[in-house]
Amino acid sequence: MQLSDSLRTAFRREAENLEGVDLEVYRQFDKDPLEPVIGLGPREAPIGFFGRDPGRQEIKHGAPFVGSGGQKVRGPLYEALHGEPLPDFEASLEVGRRVFWANTVPYKPAGNKAWSMAVKRRFQPLMAELLVTHWQGRTVITLGREAFLWFGINQPKEVRQALEAFWTREDRFEALHHTPLVLESGEQATFDLAPLPHPSPLNQTWYKRFPGLLERRLDDLGVAGRCSAFAGTEK
Repeated sequence: MQLSDSLRTAFRREAENLEGVDLEVYRQFDKDPLEPVIGLGPREAPIGFFGRDPGRQEIKHGAPFVGSGGQKVRGPLYEALHGEPLPDFEASLEVGRRVFWANTVPYKPAGNKAWSMAVKRRFQPLMAELLVTHWQGRTVITLGREAFLWFGINQPKEVRQALEAFWTREDRFEALHHTPLVLESGEQATFDLAPLPHPSPLNQTWYKRFPGLLERRLDDLGVAGRCSAFAGTEK
């Protein structure tokens, strides 16, 4: 799926005066700091992954979830679809073309610090439009607390409260949470959120358990069967 010209222009406009972008990394890899890093995927892809923001390797390759944390996702995804371990980096890129990818903010922050709520609010209407109108899938595996709670930004109070309450549940990494996402235009869609912890080694509480939790999610969601038909080229 190709990002529409109007949406791409809107992302670039919002990024023009965005403070906190890691400009040094963009310069190092000769990348445009106004260009959003969004993986997209087939419009009809039934499964999506939603994370926090891109890192160094994501800027280098112009694709999300390709760094060390992203490989923790792409590896099990490959194994679920092919029944064997991920052989190399190129295979990880190829398998990523079966699903949809997005982040709360599609720009790398300096120092890999999380973007402020003000910045997430700034980009939320554009990311929400992408999810609701440009992608037809409605099942999202969220990575980390910030990615999960993003679905409450600019939403009614009861939606935010329901998300926060779900996150306190002991079975949050096994259960599904159904939540509406309403655009400023009033258009909306309901998403099935399948939260997981963030696959960062800094997340000591869950890092070692992440592979097993993801494997269970992929199995419970029937990813192997649902995504096997979507091998189109990512644009």
